[in-house]
Amino acid sequence: MTTYEDVLYEANDGIALVTLNRPEFLNAFTTAMGRGLQQAVAAALADDAVRVIVLTGAGRGFCAGADMKLLQQIKPDGSRVTEDPKPAGAAAPSRAADAPGPDVSAHYTSRFGYLLQARKPVIAALNGPAAGLGLVLALYADIRFAASEAKFTTSFAQRGLIAEHGISWLLPRLVGQAHALDLLLSARKIGAAEAERLGLVNRMYAQEGFMDEVLRYARALAATVSPRSMAVIKAQLWKAPFQDFAEALAVADGEMHKSFKSEDFREGVAHYVEKRAPKFTGR
Repeated sequence: MTTYEDVLYEANDGIALVTLNRPEFLNAFTTAMGRGLQQAVAAALADDAVRVIVLTGAGRGFCAGADMKLLQQIKPDGSRVTEDPKPAGAAAPSRAADAPGPDVSAHYTSRFGYLLQARKPVIAALNGPAAGLGLVLALYADIRFAASEAKFTTSFAQRGLIAEHGISWLLPRLVGQAHALDLLLSARKIGAAEAERLGLVNRMYAQEGFMDEVLRYARALAATVSPRSMAVIKAQLWKAPFQDFAEALAVADGEMHKSFKSEDFREGVAHYVEKRAPKFTGR
């Protein structure tokens, strides 16, 4: 296990488990945690053995939002009373030049945009409360699973804030305009069952054994599908909101022909014909 700033990192069975690690504060987000998260994701992207990234929180919460001590320091001009210096090596992970699939980097340059640019799928394992900035972070994952006792709230309107960090774009695409307005304007708390019904999360699992279920799903991705295919498909879907149908279709046709030349395509056919487990390389 590797420790970054306020973040734990562990890689096994093709899965990078990234854990926000301030359990005594329900993993309230800090500048240091932001750096640690970027560094952990960069490590996962640099490791060819890692095929899926799972993001969760230590203890009983996912992320309670921005640390209130930081919010109290913000001055009327938007600056902070004390600035936390940014050390070398804390830059957001960059997309590899040879990464397969469309390049989405021009569209996702926000605070957590590197998660959408990442060529590996990111799963948010929402083990407990996710509020404000913590909920925003979850929306930047590709897939979200919630434990049955988890609670969610946008919280911004109750703090005199607005729909921050891209949530006004991400949330309506998941739950629709009317539900997004309800959740943002009221800042009401919802449970995991309602979150699943609205489409905010993909699936709810029982609190007991929650991470086992999430990791079972992640292992299936790591072991049974092509890493190259996942990278291209993820990029296609995050690029699509900025394309019309004809553009998306043209990109798909181009990527299909590229896939015919890949090792993973040949392995995908071979393991099916030979009735054996796949041995994808990502090439």
